[in-house]
Amino acid sequence: MGYPEKRSGYYRGRYKIEPGRYGTVSDEDGATIRFQTAREARQAANDKEAELRVQAKTAKAVQREKPPVPTFGTYVNETWWPQQQELAESTLEGYLDHIQGHLLPTFNDVAMDEITRSAIDVWEALKKQSYAASSAATYRSILHTILADAIEDGTRPGPNPAARRRGRGRRTGRLKHRRPEKAVTDPLGILLIGERASLLSGRDDEFVQVVSAAYTGMRWGETIGLDRKYKRPREIRVEQQLYQLRTGRWILCPPKDDSYRTLDVPGFLDSMLDEHIRRTQPAACPCHQVKTVFTSARATPGTRILRADIAREAGVSHPTVSRVLLHPEMTSVSSRIAVHLALQHLQALHPPVFDPHWRRSDWAYSIFTPAARGWFPSRGPGHEEHPVAVVEADVWPGKPVTGRYSADQAEVSWLPVALGLTTHGERHCHRTWMEDLGTRKVLMDERMGHIDGSTGGRYAHVTQGMRDRLMAGLTEMWEESLTARLAISPRSRVQVLDVLLQRHAAKIFSQNSPLALIS
Repeated sequence: MGYPEKRSGYYRGRYKIEPGRYGTVSDEDGATIRFQTAREARQAANDKEAELRVQAKTAKAVQREKPPVPTFGTYVNETWWPQQQELAESTLEGYLDHIQGHLLPTFNDVAMDEITRSAIDVWEALKKQSYAASSAATYRSILHTILADAIEDGTRPGPNPAARRRGRGRRTGRLKHRRPEKAVTDPLGILLIGERASLLSGRDDEFVQVVSAAYTGMRWGETIGLDRKYKRPREIRVEQQLYQLRTGRWILCPPKDDSYRTLDVPGFLDSMLDEHIRRTQPAACPCHQVKTVFTSARATPGTRILRADIAREAGVSHPTVSRVLLHPEMTSVSSRIAVHLALQHLQALHPPVFDPHWRRSDWAYSIFTPAARGWFPSRGPGHEEHPVAVVEADVWPGKPVTGRYSADQAEVSWLPVALGLTTHGERHCHRTWMEDLGTRKVLMDERMGHIDGSTGGRYAHVTQGMRDRLMAGLTEMWEESLTARLAISPRSRVQVLDVLLQRHAAKIFSQNSPLALIS
């Protein structure tokens, strides 16, 4: 019950808020209302208490009607995931893989409002024991995004327990888990890696692909997705990229961050690409009917000719086929003839079907990494890392051989050209070379597909002089790498490189170089 309280010259109404706590009747501005009589003050206080009782009942009713807080798994599957479908397929695939593999196993049955910072910290620490610190940080970042959306739509209260605390005063150990520095190499290193890549694949295409990626700075997906029609005179137009989902399906999508751009191409690379296209005559791929400049050298599983098939066709034993292919000097002439005739017949009946595009993992394992390191990387138990076996080493850099008995045939193995260099590292090489040439930042950003949002970047523009100086610098780097390669050996097993070496040797000779013309 409210009551009046006598003050000097007036009464004020007092009402009960909760046990031991009282309020005073006041107006909209918070000023105490002064009543002339005790009756008026008591009535106003009682009205205020009645108003509070109604508000309390309403709040309790709303609380009873409020739906229970969903579990993390329910929220992700029924609310959050359906709202993300406008994202790119590659992004959705990454989210799905991380959520199903790392978030749901731990938080699936936990109520959204019961996920705490301490639980997240323990979970992340356990992830770091089995995965790289950068991977664990990625998983936590996705959890942070999901919880942030849940706070925004009212599913759980804030603050976000997955947010990292900052400014705690610690000054040491900040770089303990930093990523290793990205490996780069010089133009000669790229030339040597490209040469080895072609020897490993058995064709010239991979040499052109490695050199093109390094001298244009294109991303992996942009390189393998380069349409023949976008290779124009002295330039390449980046309009798309190819991305392979984990299901094996290829998707043709815009370049990363919509970084559409036109790349100037040095004269030597322009001629190399034109000759490559004339020689290969790329056909339309079955997935998107796009005539990509670069195609895969990997045969589709099931289309390879097995040694057992050759043995049946030739009427010899399986070991005899192996000896003919690996150690022909240890077999009779009749066996060699029978095996080779059987092989030719099977190749005519069952020509290998090649994948239309290089898969990034296959390219890294079978081509780029062994070319850069001199070692094939590990692919799990039974496929440990091993050096590239090389025969016929009298002609530099030798001829790589693969297969079960390749180690028995090896005369030597390759030394590393650039330890730790990856396919993406070629973009780092291109940026580093441009820095070395003194290229303006605005042109470097344009070629790399980056956007400088600063005020300086807004007022900077690319000029033709900048482009010409960069093309001249890259051409000079290329010619210096050819000169250095000539000093190692005047010939190459890679046809396209051999022709380039001969032309460069003739150019040097015509300029009165001490090098003799190589016939």
